[in-house]
Amino acid sequence: MQYTYAERVNYMANSAIRELLKIAEQPQVISFAGGLPAAELFPLSEIKESYAQVLGAGDPSVLQYGTTEGYLPLREEISAQMRAKGIQTEADNIFLTNGSQQGLDLITKLFINPGDVVLLQNPSYLGAIQTFRSYQANFDTIPTNEAGIDDLALELLIKQNPPKIIYLAPTYQNPTGTTLTLKERKAVLRIASKYGIPIIEDDPYGELRYDDEALPSIRSCSTDNEVIYLGTFSKTLAPGLRLGWIVAEKSLIAKLVVAKQGTDLHTSTLLQRATHYYLTHFNAVEHIKTIRQAYKFRRDYMLTELEENFSDQAIWTKPSGGMFIWLTLPERYDTVNLLPHALAGNVAFVPGAHFFTYNGKYSSMRLNFSNPAPQQIKQGIKLLSTIVAAY
Repeated sequence: MQYTYAERVNYMANSAIRELLKIAEQPQVISFAGGLPAAELFPLSEIKESYAQVLGAGDPSVLQYGTTEGYLPLREEISAQMRAKGIQTEADNIFLTNGSQQGLDLITKLFINPGDVVLLQNPSYLGAIQTFRSYQANFDTIPTNEAGIDDLALELLIKQNPPKIIYLAPTYQNPTGTTLTLKERKAVLRIASKYGIPIIEDDPYGELRYDDEALPSIRSCSTDNEVIYLGTFSKTLAPGLRLGWIVAEKSLIAKLVVAKQGTDLHTSTLLQRATHYYLTHFNAVEHIKTIRQAYKFRRDYMLTELEENFSDQAIWTKPSGGMFIWLTLPERYDTVNLLPHALAGNVAFVPGAHFFTYNGKYSSMRLNFSNPAPQQIKQGIKLLSTIVAAY
């Protein structure tokens, strides 16, 4: 049968990173491509025990339908964690989702009509760009200069072409690993508030802090619910659980309930109960400290290897947290065309062009340091340097 699809299907595309991972998962390939946590650090025994305790308690409701907003004790636990980060919220302001990616989709569904403008960083998170495109959004990018966000140019841009929503990943951003300063956060918030534009603050990496003191979230600086905050357990617990949350005002939560009911009714009851058990019976704070130490070591190791192998042929970011380093080669390089050569040499990265809405920088690439072991980092960076030099 020849199907006649909705127009929006023309705006949907496979994730370049998802497709790349199929190749990068081959055992001989050293992959810096995926945004993956280190699987060997997952709290496997604690999660196993959490499921066993929840299922072994004899309460059949753990396998029953649940509320769309999410399991109340878990929402209370998350709201307490949010208050500890300076975000004043209660359980009624927490909405549970199947990963923060679903949160992005539901918010976009509520706000974006075809042709509406989304204002975002350039480059930006590919999954967000995909979501916005699937709802037929147009894009503007936040203007910057040598000092960071140019707030005067930003306000002028918003006056000339008002966006429907602003999307930011202000802390250890994917793909660059960079972090907005407190001044930049307050400037964007001030301008967004002045013109009545909601901000999506996507914060999957905020707990993965290695050097500096934590900066306050944009949501914690807000006084008028301009900011919709997205959180996730994917980077601190396990991504395969697919559990995230939205912090928003109650009127938006009510709309999210309707949107999610038309999507999947609710997030897994068993998953929510087991996660709540884990958070209340095991030391999640110590676990986060453990992964911080491991990822800090791997970040430092990759930075050292880059210095030894790329000092005369590239520049790169030096993130104080997160999972990624953004490496830029001279402009004559095209990392999209370089990638097949790298894969043939058994090393993988993500070409930087995929993270731009337009006018992508083809000489850049994203490197993940959290997943590969230190010895793989050493071997892979040396391999990549040799391949780049030959290319």
